[in-house]
Amino acid sequence: MARDNIQDIAAFLIVARERSFTRAAAKIGVSQSALSQTLRGLEERLGIRLLTRNTRGVSPTEAGELLLQSVGPHFDGINSGIAALSGLKEKPSGTVRITADQHAAEDVLWPALDPFLPEFPDIKVEIVIDYGLTDIVAEQYDAGVRIGEVIAKDMIAVPIGPNMRMIVVGAPRYLAAHGVPHTPQELTNHNCINLRLPTYGGLYAWEFEKDGRELNVRVEGQLMFNSVGMIITAALAGHGLAYVPENRVRGHLEENRLTVLLDDYCQPFSGYHLYYPSRRQLTPAFTAVVNALRYRHSQ
Repeated sequence: MARDNIQDIAAFLIVARERSFTRAAAKIGVSQSALSQTLRGLEERLGIRLLTRNTRGVSPTEAGELLLQSVGPHFDGINSGIAALSGLKEKPSGTVRITADQHAAEDVLWPALDPFLPEFPDIKVEIVIDYGLTDIVAEQYDAGVRIGEVIAKDMIAVPIGPNMRMIVVGAPRYLAAHGVPHTPQELTNHNCINLRLPTYGGLYAWEFEKDGRELNVRVEGQLMFNSVGMIITAALAGHGLAYVPENRVRGHLEENRLTVLLDDYCQPFSGYHLYYPSRRQLTPAFTAVVNALRYRHSQ
């Protein structure tokens, strides 16, 4: 294959994965017009259309999707092999891209990375906040962070935090005015602050368990957010009950700004895990980051 074709196919892979000439051009470091011209030249040489262009962006045609799936993994392997050469240096180097929600990024990733980064100045870490169930392979992330219970079986999962617990909390001001629920079913009579799920657009059902019996309750209220931080702020202001990670409100509980409700219905569950494909070739930089994030129970 001609060298130009190899370079142009590499550009096509980025456009097809980003679904955007704007993002792809920024990633490659060229103008959108130059990138568009490159892709048109590739299509002309191959004699087949690879991309469908419209006002909302671009997407691969059937031929483009075939090229993406058949050739993409080989280019990824080449990039991984080149990145692995950093192991021949004295210190690991390279970029590690991780996707996580804001809670995991702030409470788990950053406390571990803060002391790690000065020891490995040649390693760059990019953390992208995303509440959806991101396809880390398609989006070209090195790893993702999710609750252990929702990770696909074909992924390697490394625990990076302790078990977690979601709890129901309310401000004294709200409880004085509206009373205290004693069972999950009574939550339907209260003003509850909902979390909007980003992936499907639905509202998160509050999950409870007692004596081995699981119960999900769909609550209602005036407010809904897609941010746990805003839910906590609204609960502190007395606008309703909230269902939040216990560690996010521990300080408010100790200062009696919030009160735990339905405590015996809120059971711990598997905490955050770093996950990545089992077939992934591990670079020294990625291995160093994984070791830094790995949760050790003795800590």
